[in-house]
Amino acid sequence: MDFSYSENQKMIAGMIQDFGKKEILPKMMEWDETQEFPIDVFKKLGELGLMGVLVPTEYGGSGFGYEEYVTVISEISKICGSIGLSVAAHNSLCTGHILQFGNEEQKKKWLPKLATAEWIGAWGLTEPNTGSDAMRMKCTAKQDGDYWVINGTKCWITHGISSDVMVVLVRTGELLDSHGITAFVVERGTPGFKAGKKENKLGMRASETAEVIFEDCRVHKDNILGELGEGFIQAMKVLDGGRISIASLGLGIAKGALEASLKYSEEREQFGQPISNFQGISFKLADMATEVEAAELLVYEAADLKNKHLPVTKVSAMAKYYASEIAVKVSTEAVQIFGGYGYTKDFPVEKFYRDSKLCTIGEGTSEIQKLVISRQVLK
Repeated sequence: MDFSYSENQKMIAGMIQDFGKKEILPKMMEWDETQEFPIDVFKKLGELGLMGVLVPTEYGGSGFGYEEYVTVISEISKICGSIGLSVAAHNSLCTGHILQFGNEEQKKKWLPKLATAEWIGAWGLTEPNTGSDAMRMKCTAKQDGDYWVINGTKCWITHGISSDVMVVLVRTGELLDSHGITAFVVERGTPGFKAGKKENKLGMRASETAEVIFEDCRVHKDNILGELGEGFIQAMKVLDGGRISIASLGLGIAKGALEASLKYSEEREQFGQPISNFQGISFKLADMATEVEAAELLVYEAADLKNKHLPVTKVSAMAKYYASEIAVKVSTEAVQIFGGYGYTKDFPVEKFYRDSKLCTIGEGTSEIQKLVISRQVLK
């Protein structure tokens, strides 16, 4: 196997590094402090083709595969986890769901706007009382002629306020029926579709997270993705790809924390020598580098399986679980290597530390990943 970057991946990495220096790094901490969602940055990323990475060129996307997608998310997340998270959610959830399950008319209607970031996308599964237990959702849709009337609330929605379009999973059948949930596409401006409270978060603060409220929201039957009652099965398949997204996010954060630690350890001197000379620090760096390498191999194995349309549930769960836990571990060690400076906002690692924790929670907690993995290996 060839583990080196392809020419496409090298081009993408270089483009993101240049973009990051000009468009992300100068304002990154300001966005973090104020929780500003820098929508203009995503419009510019859309112009570079990074908001429709997996979308075929016929729909205005870049037409790349999952290796390139992992590169996009991890390279952006090495700079800023918030931007990486929003790019991942837009690409893999909203856009990805329409790409995977929309009919030709739906794809032509929504994908070109999403792939170019003319429109920002959101995706809604979670509710206040149903996180991992999605089949108990209370958000419902009742048929009224050619329309469906949606009522209920979704929470923890990335781009819940600023999105132009949302794929939402709602109950159209009986409680606990896996064929009783349907996916609808709802455009901003539809009466009864509105944003609620914005969350004040520990990390990922420039990635907007908010509740979304539906009050007698009438959506035409043409906005159903796939068949009626297929939404839950669709969501589980979308989350298989979504796990690769969060794994890539965690990988990028871990890489960013490691690179910052290596640089600092060679520059910082104590007792007349760089702290990298001390075994206590050098062994930390050895562990961090090994764990990042292992996470990267798992992430690219999942990407390879996804590209080949092979079963990916087990490996994507493993990649998500391991890479997200490593992001937390590596960024924690990075703060320790930086010492007192690591605890301040003048140095980059405290942000990696705060951002990393989301990776172990979003799109299925580490505990849910273990459940998925155990079921796969015990088959």
